[in-house]
Amino acid sequence: MNLSYFIAKRISFKRAGGFSTTIHRIAVGSLAMGLAVSLLAFMVLGGFQRNVSEKVYGFTGHFQVQRFTMSNAFEEAPFSLNSDFAQNYSKLSYIEKVQSFAHKAALIKGESEVEGILMKGVGKDFDTLAFQKYIVEGRMITIPDSGTSNEVMLSRVIANKLLLKVGDKMTLYFVQDPPRFRRVELVGIFETYLENFDDKIVIGELQTIRNLNGWTQDQIGGLEIFVDDYKNVSSYLPDIENSMDFDLKLIDSRDKFLEIFDWLTLLDTNVYVFIGLIGFVAIFNMGAILFILIMERTQMIGLLKALGARNKQIRSIFFWNGMNILGRGLLIGNVIGLGFGFLQDQFKLIPLDAASYYMNYVPIDWNWPVFISINLGIGLLTALVLWIPVLVISRLDPIKSIKFD
Repeated sequence: MNLSYFIAKRISFKRAGGFSTTIHRIAVGSLAMGLAVSLLAFMVLGGFQRNVSEKVYGFTGHFQVQRFTMSNAFEEAPFSLNSDFAQNYSKLSYIEKVQSFAHKAALIKGESEVEGILMKGVGKDFDTLAFQKYIVEGRMITIPDSGTSNEVMLSRVIANKLLLKVGDKMTLYFVQDPPRFRRVELVGIFETYLENFDDKIVIGELQTIRNLNGWTQDQIGGLEIFVDDYKNVSSYLPDIENSMDFDLKLIDSRDKFLEIFDWLTLLDTNVYVFIGLIGFVAIFNMGAILFILIMERTQMIGLLKALGARNKQIRSIFFWNGMNILGRGLLIGNVIGLGFGFLQDQFKLIPLDAASYYMNYVPIDWNWPVFISINLGIGLLTALVLWIPVLVISRLDPIKSIKFD
């Protein structure tokens, strides 16, 4: 057995309740808490980014294809589903699905209140299963094969403003010349906690907008494109643009909702600064505690030197001692961090103000490559820092060390 490793094991937790034991426990505890907080910070950050991004992309797709116009109006100029891109997008393997849509501005009238809204018309290709998680009351609208069902879905915000509930009838007045209206039924209420959608969007039928605008059956306002990995949208964008017709334009949802994605980027910066400070404190504590342990074992160091032990061997004793602390700290830190993350993910223990954070509980994201990187980073940095205090050993005089009190 390695002599340095053997002695390091003997002095780690030798005396129950002794000074060395207390110092070891403080070192393990500080390292474990630093790692646990770091893991939780990345879990929460990843959860926020994933949940908010999914909500935005769920409503708009990762990209939107529209006809190129110089107008900034809410309503899109129509283009045909027989366009080259609409017919051949499936050749791009990373595109998972495409949904047709159109928008039209309107006023919605309840029993006594009137609210300005933007109706989003969806077709048969709309992914109702993906949208189901946002429905809090009622059901998804029915889209018949022919004709219209005159059903709509409102956000909880709009429904509360107009004092409407599932099953109520209302009137939509569409802004056009001449003005037109439709009598519709509220069949479902959704809630995303995102102001951009909850404050103004009403889900209706694409065919209703076609009828109001005088479009043909093959005309739509735009296409929503969903790709296989939202983290790769930047690399997909040029390829999609090159495959589009010349009269179409491609809109990146990150640019369309810049304020939301800028907020998520700001969270990134805050977490990295926070993790850096925690890591610095934890690693500094390890170095300081190991230095204290060396001072507490000064007489032992002098005795070992007097018996012929080399400085390298003695340094190895305290290095292995530090690695023992590091191993225990990483193990306990992972158990605390991942354990608490699991409990929050399963039982939603910590609530949030949805009006401020876009969701009503703290989200958790399981990004195992990041967790492994954090463990490796803290482990390597701590191992390097451990060599700083053990260098003091070479300066200790054996005679003075034995007499040290």
